[in-house]
Amino acid sequence: MPASRLDMLKQIAAGLAAQFGKNCEIVIHDLTDSSLEHSIVHIENGGLTGRKVGDGPSRIVFDAIRNQNGSLKDKLAYLTRTENGRTLKSSTIYISDDDGNPNYIFSINFDITTLLAVEDGVHSIVSCEEPEVPVSPHTITHDVNGLLDELIEQSVALAGVPVPMMTKEDKIKAINFLNDAGAFLITKSGDKVAKYFDISKYTLYSYVDINK
Repeated sequence: MPASRLDMLKQIAAGLAAQFGKNCEIVIHDLTDSSLEHSIVHIENGGLTGRKVGDGPSRIVFDAIRNQNGSLKDKLAYLTRTENGRTLKSSTIYISDDDGNPNYIFSINFDITTLLAVEDGVHSIVSCEEPEVPVSPHTITHDVNGLLDELIEQSVALAGVPVPMMTKEDKIKAINFLNDAGAFLITKSGDKVAKYFDISKYTLYSYVDINK
């Protein structure tokens, strides 16, 4: 019997992890399971981000869910960071079925923190140019609660004012950012967001409807 697609992905993950060593984390998310809040079904070198099988999804998983009817393009060689501040070079590959629906996400995260430090040291010696503006990558969280917290922080930053000073328009802007980012796919996220912005759940969902 031929190997299943997931078995093949696990085999590739093990090979890549062995090839590139402990600084290379390989994660497989299963989008076919109904329990998407525990989407990680396989991980190699999970100590890099502290994640394990059964942990929750990252932003890329929500992007895949929200774009089930559209074409998803692989995202290659972009920067992310761990919760303890290490910088990763990441790639996200969507594995789809014959109808084009994403079934799995195959993610590669390589720790380049030390390499960046070496590059910075060499650059300071050989270059006279002004330093570039630093990149602010997304944080890879352990679970959906950490992801929701990060999205809420980003929504407040987008509004540009702290919650106690927000106008109705500011809150609509922040909440629609959360909706577009897939935050409300997280179980009971509406309760947490409503409490954070000091509004009722009815008001929360009415704000989402305003921009539809």
